[in-house]
Amino acid sequence: MKKVAIMQPYFLPYIGYFQLIAAVDEFVIYDNIQFSKKGWIHRNRMLQNGKDEYFSLTLKKDSDYLDVNHRFLSEGWPDEREKTLRKIKENYRKAPHFESIFPEIEEIFRNEQTNLFDFIFSSLKKICNLLDINTPLVISSEIDCDHTLKSQDRVMAICSALGATDYLNPIGGWELYNTADFVQKNINLHFQKIKKIEYQQMPGREFVPWLSILDVMMFNDLPTIKNWLGEFDYLRKES
Repeated sequence: MKKVAIMQPYFLPYIGYFQLIAAVDEFVIYDNIQFSKKGWIHRNRMLQNGKDEYFSLTLKKDSDYLDVNHRFLSEGWPDEREKTLRKIKENYRKAPHFESIFPEIEEIFRNEQTNLFDFIFSSLKKICNLLDINTPLVISSEIDCDHTLKSQDRVMAICSALGATDYLNPIGGWELYNTADFVQKNINLHFQKIKKIEYQQMPGREFVPWLSILDVMMFNDLPTIKNWLGEFDYLRKES
């Protein structure tokens, strides 16, 4: 039995992303997939004055049709990085775990790699290390399969190339995949539905859900977060 999950690279994603990594035997990260400026690849959300606020990686202007591994951080990124770090420091300086977590986040932001995929890949490895997630992270372009395939066909090809018996996908992809097609490839299709996770953010404020793992780590100790990695349900739909 071998469980595999496949996702786009996201910068400091929400806890569900790390739940998915921890739940499988190999976690594939797409590098040869088209970048989308409207997606979550280069941006996420943090807490600011009791509301959600975006932060992002500034990118060099280039074709919107390039893959993620062909995009680069902008020449102005070092200045934007310092602005974002100051904003994080101001927003979270009163959080209970700020003193231990901010240096780790700062290290991620100060990574000198300029290739977008390499930068994000390094940040994911860093967070996995902090959370004691030992699942191998596999770069999609290094897998021997037909990379011209799209959507479900590409997922099944990657799973077959890795010898996967089970494929786990976030619940958001429920309508994207056909169970019968996976069965024909001898692959069991599962969906991950994260359980409700709430914690104390700033006193007197309503909880703001689905923020970056940055927020989770600022307000919770690492043992608690590690326990939350298993807080989801496996779902299957009939073929």
